[in-house]
Amino acid sequence: MSTTSVENAGVENTGQNTGATAPLRVAVLVGSVREGRQGPAVTDWFTRVAAAHGGLELDVIDLAEVDLPLVMPGWGGEVDPRAVAALAEVSPRLAAADAFVVVTPEYNHSFPAVLKNLIDWHRTEWYAKPVGFVSYGGLGGGLRAVEQLRLVFAELHATTVRDSVSLHGPWSGLGEDGQPLDRTVAEGAAKGMLGQLTWWGRALRTARADLPYQG
Repeated sequence: MSTTSVENAGVENTGQNTGATAPLRVAVLVGSVREGRQGPAVTDWFTRVAAAHGGLELDVIDLAEVDLPLVMPGWGGEVDPRAVAALAEVSPRLAAADAFVVVTPEYNHSFPAVLKNLIDWHRTEWYAKPVGFVSYGGLGGGLRAVEQLRLVFAELHATTVRDSVSLHGPWSGLGEDGQPLDRTVAEGAAKGMLGQLTWWGRALRTARADLPYQG
């Protein structure tokens, strides 16, 4: 499972999630596992923009490398050893995050099943944290997937930021150089979303430290 960390130059990482100057820990979820997927390329572009934004510590979680089964145990039932191993790897990273960015395509007017599976295997890891979105593909640019994800995260006591990044193919899709064809618009949208995510991430991190969220 790959991990990418990017810290703002000149900002010391104290290892604490509290404090006004500590980098905001953002877990970036690559939400497509289909062969020939564009998710990793979109994620690479986005993390470059996020690194330039500064003040962030990024952890890229590629769901193609998270071997979570679809079958879940009953309440109080024994968890499959394969799930135990996968959760031991991914759950602490979700719990440590101050915020999330979901990179997703749109499948049949919705989001990929692998995303829902990861979300459903967890609960408190999402509580009182902000979620941003980077979507891509087709005329809609993945926006219908994002709107449905907002409903799911609301149920899990997470706050989705208003603005999202949407790459509409082929006009704003990625070129051969890995950059959006409409780079100015795409980077502007990413910076706007990151600004909102950072504000909510810091505000909610402080709130959770002062008064743990009960759900």
